[in-house]
Amino acid sequence: MFSVSALVRLYRYPIIGHLAQRMVLRRGADIPRSVKIGHRVSFPHNALGTVLHPGTTLEDYVKVYQNVTIGRGNIWLDYHAESRLRFTVKMGAILCAGCKIICSEDELVVGKNTVIAANAMLTRSTGDNEIWAGIPARKIRDLGVGSEQTTIINSPSGKTFEID
Repeated sequence: MFSVSALVRLYRYPIIGHLAQRMVLRRGADIPRSVKIGHRVSFPHNALGTVLHPGTTLEDYVKVYQNVTIGRGNIWLDYHAESRLRFTVKMGAILCAGCKIICSEDELVVGKNTVIAANAMLTRSTGDNEIWAGIPARKIRDLGVGSEQTTIINSPSGKTFEID
């Protein structure tokens, strides 16, 4: 059987992508085809219970664990007003198990290499290289990145690399 990560990569093909989305739904994840998925995005534990908003962009090397929800906070607006909502998860970010990213404004950005802790509820944009935890999520510390030219990318294998 295919993993959710492999099935999501098939979304870009017209007929196969539709079948792949149905297989992802049967595995317990709701990841619409309109979600933009970068290179090497991984879904450990097959994204069980994960729900992503159609206006979501996951950049390269993002990890999305199980039961992650990215969605709107203003449920009283109609569907057409919701289409303005955008969620961007920058390169190397980690969305830990059970975290919720809820937005009521136009755009919410999770910064590069930022970690959203397990069961946190993020309601606003973050900076780069930070750890956020709690309900509602607050920045609890910075990740100590040496120089501004150095970027830490979390690979799917769990290793951390420094790229100049």
